[in-house]
Amino acid sequence: MTDHPPAPVREPAWQVQSLLLAYPDEHFPGRVRLARQAATALPEPVAAPLLRFLDHVAAADTEDLAAAYVRLFDHRKRCCPFLTYYSCGDTRKRGVALLRMKTAYAAAGLRLADDELPDHLAVVLEFAAAEPEPGRRLLLDHRAGLELLRLALHDASAPWAHVLDSVSATLPPLAGDERTAVARLAAEGPPEEQVGLAPFAPPVDLPDPVGGRR
Repeated sequence: MTDHPPAPVREPAWQVQSLLLAYPDEHFPGRVRLARQAATALPEPVAAPLLRFLDHVAAADTEDLAAAYVRLFDHRKRCCPFLTYYSCGDTRKRGVALLRMKTAYAAAGLRLADDELPDHLAVVLEFAAAEPEPGRRLLLDHRAGLELLRLALHDASAPWAHVLDSVSATLPPLAGDERTAVARLAAEGPPEEQVGLAPFAPPVDLPDPVGGRR
């Protein structure tokens, strides 16, 4: 099956998804309004999950949503938004992977704040929106982790699961080897971990909740 949707659709979709996966601060209501306007121009498989998320948060108090975000992404071990953790675990390889991503971003002119890590999904999506081909490769390189995060968010009945559904809709369907990688990661956990996803030990070097916000 060919890659779907086409590039002109993927780029605005990735930008919207990046905004919605960021920490819900005082600017979040404005991001929601912009996201709803942009989502209406996207194809149904990409737009429908975004609109479900937007319908949910439209009635939510921003402070309550922010607290839920912290509980979910900063404290639920299975809902890690830092993609290299899934592929590298707490090994030296993760530091190398982070450095490579940061170098790629710098080459494209994307400067990260001091408290941002380059593998946070919101950051990766922002990069993909600006630099579609290298950004798409990054998303595909971390497809197993993305799928595992999507499933974990659904298991947690978290509204952000809809945003991950939309991200998946911008990528090709999982191939057989990717499904195998997801199953292996779910069973074994990240590299060097002694347990699987239950309890899915947290990465030692994750930033604290403030640093983890995007």
